[in-house]
Amino acid sequence: MSQKSDAPLEARDSVTANLATVSRRQGRKKSRQRLVSDSTLPWLVGILALVLLPQPALAHITQGPTGGFASGFAHPLTGLDHFLAMFAVGVWGAQMGGRSVWALPVAFPLVMTVGGIAGMAGLVLPYVEIGIALSILVLGLAIACKWRPVEVVPLALIAIFALCHGYAHGVELPNAADPAAYAVGFVLATGMIHITGIVVGLLLGKPLHGWLARGVGAVIAAGGVFYLVA
Repeated sequence: MSQKSDAPLEARDSVTANLATVSRRQGRKKSRQRLVSDSTLPWLVGILALVLLPQPALAHITQGPTGGFASGFAHPLTGLDHFLAMFAVGVWGAQMGGRSVWALPVAFPLVMTVGGIAGMAGLVLPYVEIGIALSILVLGLAIACKWRPVEVVPLALIAIFALCHGYAHGVELPNAADPAAYAVGFVLATGMIHITGIVVGLLLGKPLHGWLARGVGAVIAAGGVFYLVA
């Protein structure tokens, strides 16, 4: 009899324990939901504030003779002479392969920064415009002829050409509304152009025994001739 009388008690205890477990789980779930909601709210407020931020607060990015980050980023993309040279660096590096794929695109922005500092400092560097035009011509011919010199030769050429490009823009930087932001935008856009050149060089390097890439080099060289005589 005692075993039968204990059975309902055990059943009730089991039901009570299950209800308590369910209640605890629901409590933890609600706590997590509140935590997520509380942690998400600042992000939503921040995003909303950025969306509703008045445009005049961002005016310093583009104001002034040469502007800030936006102008620096746009300049290599809109200046055909600089674009061709930087694009050719990537294509030539991809065409040569090996360490040149990354060595040339890395060396160019680094030396270009040195040239920019020289221009800002007021140092005199003659024949800069000719150097820029020659950079387009020489790099285009190197691609068209599929030239593979000793590694130090392309690095030396890249250094000379990057110095000219950097100096030309370093002279402009003091007139910018934010010279540092302009320089950052310019270097970032330069890196993107290099990467684009590498991708094009890798894609066109194998079909038709590389003649497509060489044709691109010939077009770039023609651009160099144009800037020399213009």
